[in-house]
Amino acid sequence: MVERHVMSIDQGTNSTRCILFDHRGRLVSVAQREHQQHFPRPGWVEHDAVEIWQNLRRVVPESLAAAGIDPSQVAAIGLANQRETTVLWDRRTGAPLGRAIVWQDTRTAPLVEELARRPGEDFFLDRCGLPPSTYFSALRVRWLFDHVKGLEQRARDGEVLFGTMETWLVWNLTGGADGGLHITDVTNAGRTMLMNIRTLTWDEDLLAFFGVPRIMLPEIRSSAEVYGDARALLPGVGITAALGDQQAALFGQTCFSPGEAKCTYGTGSFLLLNTGTEPVRSRHGLLTTVAYRIGDQEPFYALEGSIAVTGALVQWFRDRLGLISSAPEIETLARTVEDNGGCYIVPAFSGLFAPRWRSDARGVIVGLTSYITKGHLARAVLEATGWQTREVVDAMNADSSVPLRELKVDGGMTADNLLMQFVADVLDVPVVRPMVAETVSLGAAYAAGLAAGYWPDLEVLRRNWHRAGQWLPDMDPAHRAAEYENWQRAVERSLGWVRQPHPADPPPDA
Repeated sequence: MVERHVMSIDQGTNSTRCILFDHRGRLVSVAQREHQQHFPRPGWVEHDAVEIWQNLRRVVPESLAAAGIDPSQVAAIGLANQRETTVLWDRRTGAPLGRAIVWQDTRTAPLVEELARRPGEDFFLDRCGLPPSTYFSALRVRWLFDHVKGLEQRARDGEVLFGTMETWLVWNLTGGADGGLHITDVTNAGRTMLMNIRTLTWDEDLLAFFGVPRIMLPEIRSSAEVYGDARALLPGVGITAALGDQQAALFGQTCFSPGEAKCTYGTGSFLLLNTGTEPVRSRHGLLTTVAYRIGDQEPFYALEGSIAVTGALVQWFRDRLGLISSAPEIETLARTVEDNGGCYIVPAFSGLFAPRWRSDARGVIVGLTSYITKGHLARAVLEATGWQTREVVDAMNADSSVPLRELKVDGGMTADNLLMQFVADVLDVPVVRPMVAETVSLGAAYAAGLAAGYWPDLEVLRRNWHRAGQWLPDMDPAHRAAEYENWQRAVERSLGWVRQPHPADPPPDA
């Protein structure tokens, strides 16, 4: 009998990967290509959607070749994607109408301030579970309508399609302008500020408020069901799952029961807690989000703490400061010193996300003295991720009836043992890493395999999960409390920073 595999397409903030998994959830092959990051103005972050599609066209055959299989041995395709990144394209030609606006982009900050005043946060929380923030897609669509002449009318005339990255890729995989499927799943639709968190349909009040015509929006589907067959790259292979990357990681970590939580450490970091089949409204700065929906079953919900900048801070340390030549070197450099030397870095490059939601915050380095070396700075970079995780966990414990007792972790930063030990220390709970660290890709594969009958049920997936590493807390409580207080003071500096306009700045309405 010919061995079959499930293909996972993981379209992330920095790269697009294609990974094949077997029945035991083991990685068989992987192919990956990075795409360019565009920063045309301060606070603006953009991607080229065509470049991302072209990268996918390269990595799919590369992953098949690495596994030594052909498309007939692919049982199903699942997609995971960077959420909230916004793509608009021409329905007739398939050409994007400008670059995609990335989830980290803060150009909509003035609109967020306006929404906080009118109609107020509760208007949105009651309908979509999300507070006004530069994070979400609807504000980017509104910004584009306000700044691109004629775009809104074209959208109302049915000439323009909207989607996040999974929508863009599925549309191209299934035919593009020649009959491609225009769909999204509940986890991605739930991050637009346009989907009703309870009915899982586009909300008329929100559509009217943002002025977004329904005709440009994709059809909302479950996270795991048969969407249709690919026509490009893998003709005839079923596309059977799509999830936002962080929900995919929750699924890949097999956090199927209320109270189970994971944190993915990547460009940003995202901590999700499964809350069951009823949405829980946060009172402490977390997001209420759809965790997943399998076929026509009841949806599961989660509380999420989103941290904008973690791995991106290491990239900044490497690429902008040039203090290391590769990301893994930061652990080696940080171990050259015993502590941070009194130095703290708050990486508010895109403002601060959960639990503060302050788009006006700016990054700061606090505690610089002539004693500080690049080793201290490296340690402060890593510790910033730990302290930001602590703030989210504190909020989650305040919202949840059961305090966090263990944190499952995944993503590229979990290879840094110093960082993982620090996270365990500041949270005062065990931190565990699975055998397959790339659980975003695995979660998309699991959902696709379930919908295609490759795996029979969730229990089989649970049995696939194996622990690869564990870190136990080992920090003196008094020291932990003192360091956390210092971090909080640094954050206050970040919140109090006001950048004065520079003569070279573009006009605010440019």
